[in-house]
Amino acid sequence: MSRAGFATILGRPNVGKSTLVNQLVGAKVTITASSPNTTRRAVRGVVTIGDVQVIVVDTPGLHRARTSLGSRLNDAARHAADDVDVVIALIEAGGAIGPGDRAVMATLLEVSRTHGPQPIVVVNKVDRCARETVAAQLMNATLAIEEIGRERGGETVTSRVEYFAVSAKTGVGVDALRAFVADRMPESPLLFGVDEVSDVPESEWIAELVREQLVRKTRQELPHSIHCRVTEFEWPHVTVEILVERESQKGMVIGHGGQLLKDVGIAARRQLPEGLYLELRVAVEPGWQRRDDALDRFGY
Repeated sequence: MSRAGFATILGRPNVGKSTLVNQLVGAKVTITASSPNTTRRAVRGVVTIGDVQVIVVDTPGLHRARTSLGSRLNDAARHAADDVDVVIALIEAGGAIGPGDRAVMATLLEVSRTHGPQPIVVVNKVDRCARETVAAQLMNATLAIEEIGRERGGETVTSRVEYFAVSAKTGVGVDALRAFVADRMPESPLLFGVDEVSDVPESEWIAELVREQLVRKTRQELPHSIHCRVTEFEWPHVTVEILVERESQKGMVIGHGGQLLKDVGIAARRQLPEGLYLELRVAVEPGWQRRDDALDRFGY
């Protein structure tokens, strides 16, 4: 009998959710960057191990929203934890467990109590810390979960929480986490083909690769102001429109003499099929992050 199900990863921005998803899948299915809220939609990566399939769901980082977009990203992350089989709260090995981490843990316990998935806390970035630091963080995470459980009446859930320490970057500890999650999948037909690694449409993936490079090459607040979408797709020609919020931001995206935009195109093409012609255009969509009509049109 085959088994298949869903595992959602929650966490603050920049804790390594997307990197962990890619490591679990064994392929790049979601973009990564050091800027907060690089992930804007729930992205599903597919892990197939024999007759077991795990659909791993990457989510936007839970944060204090300051725009309509931010509120929608938080809602998307929380909704992605409904009706799944495993929920993972991801925190970092280094640094204190702060209010943001505790909010993620509280969401983990709440979802596990109401919907019944297996709750897991994963301490990430162990490659950056000494073994003693990692051990201390695992203990801190356990104490935080127990305290939050007492505060919110979720003591029965805290005893079900499992703990793992991993490096999403190097893969240390990921095999054990993957095996544990796979063991929690229910009986079900496989939900995807055995060769599929993601449910992201090709056009959306191309737009995301362009946005990834823009986020990596621009600074400060500009990454939050960028939205990319494919406007033309007729092989081998693809046009990606890059939207910014203000006219002054167009120059920042294009760069001196068009160099930044050229570099973005080169970096994105390296990850695309050979022979594809990628055209990039820049346009202004005033204040789109704060406009519900624009967010609706962009599918957030």
